[in-house]
Formats: sequence, C-alpha cells, structure tokens
Amino acid sequence: LFVETYGTECGALTAEDITNIIKVEFDCRPGAIAVSLALREPKYQETAAYCHFGREAVTKDGKKFFEWENAKDLAKYKGMNSTQVTAALKASNYLTKWVD
Repeated sequence: LFVETYGTECGALTAEDITNIIKVEFDCRPGAIAVSLALREPKYQETAAYCHFGREAVTKDGKKFFEWENAKDLAKYKGMNSTQVTAALKASNYLTKWVD
C-alpha cells in the first residue's frame, strides 16, 4: 500500500501514519473492496450514465448504487500522533501481508 500526500499532511500525522490509518480502517484486498463497494451487484446501466462520482448513494430494489460516495468518518485520528496511530495499528486485525 502506498499513499502519496504531496506534503499536504496536517498536524502531527505523517504520510506513514496516514498509510497506517488506511491499513486499520480499510480492507484493501480486491474481494473485500468489491464487497464493501457493492461492485458485484449488476447495475451497470444506472452507474454508466452521467459520471460515476459525485452522485448520491442510494438503494433501489435492494441494490446499492454509488456506495463509494458514503465517506467513512476518520475524525478520531485527527488529534493523534505517530505513537497513537502505531498503537492503533498494532491493536487492530489489519492484514499482515502488506508489502511496504
């Protein structure tokens, strides 16, 4: 996993801390991404029209559309420092197969 912030990281968090937060909060395995974004539900006609991003996330007939528009609240990390983020990473069950 690689995160490039182009120097925009704020506060006490470094680019490495931001990478670790992503490891804790998001399951980045391909199958897990497909499940979390509901990519295996056949809904291509609706999502192909008028752009994929910036649309309201909705559920129609039990199918989730534009699930990627539901942002995850990561505000709890804003006030943390590197030591706290590292402790959160160690306490989590994130994948240990990352190649950094």
